[in-house]
Amino acid sequence: MTARRTSPRRLVGLGRRAVVLELALYRALARWITRRPDVPAGTTPIGYAQLAAPMMWLWIFGSATEVVVVEVVLRQIDAGWAEAIRLPILVIGIWGLVWMLGMLAAHRVRPHLLSDGLLRIRAGALTWVELPLTAIGSARTAEHQLPGVIRDLHHEDDLLLVGVSSRTNVELLLEGPTVLRTSQGEMRAERVGLWADDPRTVARTLSRREPAPDRPQ
Repeated sequence: MTARRTSPRRLVGLGRRAVVLELALYRALARWITRRPDVPAGTTPIGYAQLAAPMMWLWIFGSATEVVVVEVVLRQIDAGWAEAIRLPILVIGIWGLVWMLGMLAAHRVRPHLLSDGLLRIRAGALTWVELPLTAIGSARTAEHQLPGVIRDLHHEDDLLLVGVSSRTNVELLLEGPTVLRTSQGEMRAERVGLWADDPRTVARTLSRREPAPDRPQ
């Protein structure tokens, strides 16, 4: 078998996305610390963090414990190699801990947003889908599983999923095939799935939501 080569352009794209994600996580953490959620005036937040939060806190606690234990052990070793690697390992450990805190913060401060004419579905620091309310025919509670463990946006045939921990629990049935703006470009869908902390209330709210009246020309 011939190994696939990654093109320089793809490597640059991956590097750029990694930097953008890193900065977005730091912004989310700053918003969380200062209690300034990313909820513009005139919008209603819809939370989705409750599913992922317990596992994230477990990872954060485990990472913090590991940083402390490794630091204590290396300080007890009277050898040049231990002193040489102690600081780099400490820096990497703290960076990983801050990164995970940023992921948790992004789920907290970037909820879904419901306004008069638009539902902005979000997941984590970067993923979003904009759905006009006029495109929604009905809403119901229904679970879907995204392929993979870390994927939060999946598009297949007529179904577009924005997941949390690779799951969705609300399904929106659109009036017909609709081209939607997303964080990964335009995508065509007839059904959209998302995760919400209170799926029944969200489904009822979106089912009863009246479309915004047309503005006079």
